[in-house]
Amino acid sequence: MEVTVDRDVCVAAGQCAVTAAGVFDQREEDGLVVLLQQDPPPELAAEVRLAMSLCPSRAITVRD
Repeated sequence: MEVTVDRDVCVAAGQCAVTAAGVFDQREEDGLVVLLQQDPPPELAAEVRLAMSLCPSRAITVRD
């Protein structure tokens, strides 16, 4: 699994950081997404996919 984020479309909703805290965080200054793990382990796959589906701006992409 490879995860990418697009900060240009991120709206700082924070759903990703709440749903998959080990993979995503938010910058303090503006709340935009920070990718902590580009290749998260398989046991986090469900959380990452949920975070992607909950993202209101579709800023998260997951590739297998």
